[in-house]
Amino acid sequence: MPSESATAGTSFSPPRTHLHDLPDAILSIIFSLVTDTRSRNSMSLVCRKWAVADRSSRTTLTLRGNVGNLDRLPSCFRSVTNLDLSFCSPWGHPLFLPDPLSEGAHFVARFLAQHFPNITSLTFYSRHPATVQILAYYFPSLRSVKLVRFHQRITVPAGADLIPLFAHCPSLSSLDLSHFYCWTEDIPAALHDHPASALALTHLNLLILSTDGFQSQELQAIAVACPNLLHLLASCRFDPRFVDFVGDAALLSIATNCNKLRHLHLADASSLSSPRSDPDADGFSHEDARISAQALEEMFIALPDLEDLTLDVCHNVRGAGVALEVLGSKCRRLRSLKLGQFHGICRGDAPRSDGIALCRALESLCIKNSGDLTDLGLIAIARGCPRLSKLEIHGCHGISSYGVMSMVCCLRKTLVDVGISCCKQLNAASSLQALEPIRDRVEHLHIDCVWGAPDSEDAAEKKDTRDFDLNYSSEANEDHGFANGGTEYRNHGPRRSEADGPMKKKWKCSSGCESSNKAGSEFWSKTWPRLRSLSLWIAVGELLMPLAAAGLAYCPALQEMKIKVEGDCRLCAKLTMPAFGLNSLVRFPRLSKMNLDCGEVTGYALSAPVGQMDISLWERSYLNGIGELALNQLDYWPPQDREMNSRSLTLPAVGLISECVTLRKLFIHGTANEHFLKMLLRIPKLRDMQLREDYYPAPENDMSTEMRVDSCLRFENELNRRSLLD
Repeated sequence: MPSESATAGTSFSPPRTHLHDLPDAILSIIFSLVTDTRSRNSMSLVCRKWAVADRSSRTTLTLRGNVGNLDRLPSCFRSVTNLDLSFCSPWGHPLFLPDPLSEGAHFVARFLAQHFPNITSLTFYSRHPATVQILAYYFPSLRSVKLVRFHQRITVPAGADLIPLFAHCPSLSSLDLSHFYCWTEDIPAALHDHPASALALTHLNLLILSTDGFQSQELQAIAVACPNLLHLLASCRFDPRFVDFVGDAALLSIATNCNKLRHLHLADASSLSSPRSDPDADGFSHEDARISAQALEEMFIALPDLEDLTLDVCHNVRGAGVALEVLGSKCRRLRSLKLGQFHGICRGDAPRSDGIALCRALESLCIKNSGDLTDLGLIAIARGCPRLSKLEIHGCHGISSYGVMSMVCCLRKTLVDVGISCCKQLNAASSLQALEPIRDRVEHLHIDCVWGAPDSEDAAEKKDTRDFDLNYSSEANEDHGFANGGTEYRNHGPRRSEADGPMKKKWKCSSGCESSNKAGSEFWSKTWPRLRSLSLWIAVGELLMPLAAAGLAYCPALQEMKIKVEGDCRLCAKLTMPAFGLNSLVRFPRLSKMNLDCGEVTGYALSAPVGQMDISLWERSYLNGIGELALNQLDYWPPQDREMNSRSLTLPAVGLISECVTLRKLFIHGTANEHFLKMLLRIPKLRDMQLREDYYPAPENDMSTEMRVDSCLRFENELNRRSLLD
């Protein structure tokens, strides 16, 4: 027996509480808060209890692979309510092979319905109306549906793709056709045949890229058929040169019949397909839209619940300031506003606020191609909309770095998402210089890679120290004075004169004397500590390497980058440099996701004249160095030859992409030959690779080995047979 002293010295620690002691209900709530798919998968591998908690709490699932491998279909996700089948391969072909109306197709649909009995939201690729008919029959409880199709529409009666959906799903309230290649006349025809289903719709997304937009009569028919809409997004035909263009009648019909709308997006089809504007234009289009200020006022008065409004007309809407004042006074819930080709939106030189400046609750604002917007107007908007967290300025040639810097000074506490593009007075360096006051807060940024030397020190000092008029309240006064890295924005005392009118304040940007000793500080190193997403536009033939010198050298938190290259490379005889400069992005250590869009680069596919370069050499230049980046996901749009309707991967492109040894997901928005695809199997961690013919018009009958069903199946089988470490 132990001695008394030994017994007295023994201490018993209380049992420790483990995560397993949590009730299953609380553990499921914790799992439901984790949104990252890979994190959820890793958590489910810890133990059996965690795996059960993951399966019981997962509500969203995306299936990839071949529908022929039904033995691999998971049967443990019984709680899934949102199912995405649009990635099932062979991608871009009927989901039910070989015959959509065969008994085998019904067997596959029944099998899916048994494994996922609680589905209420479904996304799937529908190349044939029979696919919609079968899935709608076996999932009658659907409340939300998104259809995907990039292939050309087959010859069927108007509305044949949607009528089965309305016939079998009486609870359908949300329909998304933004990625569905169809005709505009299909929607009114289907809604007319099923009025009860039309009444039940509350969300309708018709931002269809494959057409010229909805005409006035079609929009009015949709508005009459769906009076309970809360969300309406549609591509329109605002061009007055066309018959039945969208004008005052269509806008007033939408406002009268759908007066419950909270989100309204009406955008010209040309703005969706080609958002760039001519940098040498004055901001005014050749034609005026047939939209009057009076009609806009009546529309805003009839829609008091608006929270999100987009009117991207692409044709001049003049004198819109008064109508926007009505918008600010009648639509008090408005949080997001996007205007395209609106003029007179804010003067800025009036003794009181006007136009957009009266929409004081705005949190997101996008202004496109406003020809008469000046720096003073931009400052007035900043003064009147102090809650702005997102700001996009596109094609406003009257805006300079002075106006942008003044605006961001006023919005320093809220602004985190900024986009500046196609403004004649703002190149990459001047845009980044203007954003200096919020450099430590920006999380999302878009700029144009228009290289130019930044202003000289003398010119910059002169520009920063000049006066500008700013009327503001005493509550916002203290927000405007702040110091950042040795640079101080001071509020100088009032100065009045007879010409000044009301009291005006003078702002000055001056460097503190102590900043000379902080050459290595964050300010001088141009660090963007919170920047997570960066979007760039660059003209064909330009290089990416000057990006660091322009002011984006240090972005420690950058995770995602989107690069869009645009132009006609046939006008460039030779490349000045063999590499575009992707290897210069190794300075961003956390960069893992990239969208490289060269889809608007036009060149010669196989018929380059003497002295000209074909697309393969341009692809070699743009992708050179991509293997040095530690990318996890890559979306790539190859250049195209529009005359041959060709957008296909070339041999140099496939070879360079195969050097990205860290890739897990690869999406090619184009086609590729089968023997080129074999090279992609050299990527050791690749587990999800797809070819997407999402360009218009997509080829209907492929006469080569590009995108054939058998070619895709053979590649996917080899990809799935590989053993992956995780």
